[in-house]
Amino acid sequence: MTSTLLPGNIVYGGPIPVRVAQDYRSLGQFIIDKYKSFGDQTVMIDAVTGTEYSAKFMYESIVRLAQILQKLGVKQNDVIGLSSENSVGFAVAMFAGFAVGATVAPLNVTYSEREVDHAINLSRPKVIFASKITVDRVAKVAKKNKFVKAIIALSGSSSNHPNVHSFLDLMNNDKFKTKPDFTSPVANKTEDVALIVCSSGTTGLPKGVQLTQFNLLATIDSQIQPTMMPLSEITLLTVIPWFHAFGCLTLITTATMGTRLVYLPKFEENLFLSAIEKYRVMMAFMVPPLMVFLAKHPIVDKYDLSSLMVLLCGAAPLSRETEDQIKERIGVPFIRQGYGLSESTLSVLVQTDDFCKPGSVGVLKVGIYAKVIDPDTGKHLGPNERGELCFKGDGIMKGYIGDTKSTQTAIKDGWLHTGDIGYYDDSFEFFIVDRIKELIKYKGFQVPPAEIEALLLTNDKIKDAAVIGKPDEAAGELPMAFVVKQANVQLTEEDVITYVHERASPAKRLRGGVLFVDEIPKNPSGKILRRVLRDMLKKPKSKL
Repeated sequence: MTSTLLPGNIVYGGPIPVRVAQDYRSLGQFIIDKYKSFGDQTVMIDAVTGTEYSAKFMYESIVRLAQILQKLGVKQNDVIGLSSENSVGFAVAMFAGFAVGATVAPLNVTYSEREVDHAINLSRPKVIFASKITVDRVAKVAKKNKFVKAIIALSGSSSNHPNVHSFLDLMNNDKFKTKPDFTSPVANKTEDVALIVCSSGTTGLPKGVQLTQFNLLATIDSQIQPTMMPLSEITLLTVIPWFHAFGCLTLITTATMGTRLVYLPKFEENLFLSAIEKYRVMMAFMVPPLMVFLAKHPIVDKYDLSSLMVLLCGAAPLSRETEDQIKERIGVPFIRQGYGLSESTLSVLVQTDDFCKPGSVGVLKVGIYAKVIDPDTGKHLGPNERGELCFKGDGIMKGYIGDTKSTQTAIKDGWLHTGDIGYYDDSFEFFIVDRIKELIKYKGFQVPPAEIEALLLTNDKIKDAAVIGKPDEAAGELPMAFVVKQANVQLTEEDVITYVHERASPAKRLRGGVLFVDEIPKNPSGKILRRVLRDMLKKPKSKL
């Protein structure tokens, strides 16, 4: 991968050398045809049950479900919601959705009812697939939203909602006569939205990022690079949630490459390590908290992890110390970092064998342009000058659903403005140094402080509040609140923590604690001065 500097200090990663996927009639057809071509090859393994699934099984299941969805009234460009932890049902439902030309909107399984309601009102799904742990919550919210016509329970359900169907009953129902093959409708690839993934804005509740079929197909083509080993011969482990953009997009790309994907629905120490040992896993998708676990946890020594060749780490920065500890402890030859956003369809920067300096997030992927601009003047900066990172290319989202204003703020003249501060060096390796955006990164999840602040202010005893990320080695950052109490009220740290705990999903809980202060520091326009709060953490004795 060789980047070049174009006039105006624009860095280019070079053209995508192949156009296999982009020229296909649709994303759904591409995935179906790929599964068909892999035959009896094992493509998925549930590491909890040990069940192995062949490409033939996936092909037949997707083709049948696609036809059932059509019989349930799902048409091209309708939306299908998907609220489930990692499971074969998740993959079949998503790919069947793509097959009929529908848009798939994954939902975070930890969402509270309030968050589910917000998310489905953005995407307005006609059908929602839900797992055992989410189906009752989804059914409850769906009752208030008439656009949801059916809920399909991927596993058991205690719901008495009249429109809840069992996935297995549908798949085994003789009433649905289906053909062994399926042809997807021809897509308008640059316009038809394949995925709506929820991305946390800094200003409140999540926004719906619209990724088109072309965004995904071009990204698949950009992955077909000469790598250390052919992806079709790799056994890969993932525990990254598939409802998260990083997890979802890696599921799609590995599915089209015939990779043997070993998955876990959630991280459990022994299961994670035993899966690597049992299936001789060669490659794993990681986030920094998992890397810290591999580097430091005593239990790791009890397992044979010698098959691991490559660890691909994303979602938050990884320290050099952790990387060195893993290499020394387990002997993993290749640890690679990357950088991407939901808005850019997977990574735009990735480390390679030749470009992997300590602290860097690598070089531009093929098909991507980058520039670094002065956040105040917009001036294009050169090598080793720090500014806001902006990217352009075939993976840049169509926009935020129903939010023209945010779309126009994020994308200007085709350039995605990331809100991250960084620079590239003389060999075009990129480094991230700071964030303009105020998102808290908790275990790879993006937590918007403004949303927690708004929630805190609904408590009558709280006069004002501000939330920042408190640095934490294992989790990255922990949400922490600074709270100004109303006069003459009784309010403890525990009260505040419980208040948020009962109303927000786990990533948004105040694990960093609560500090009571006399006032929240703000600039003349009323914007919270989070830097002052961060400085207070370093010098806790100072009073505001």
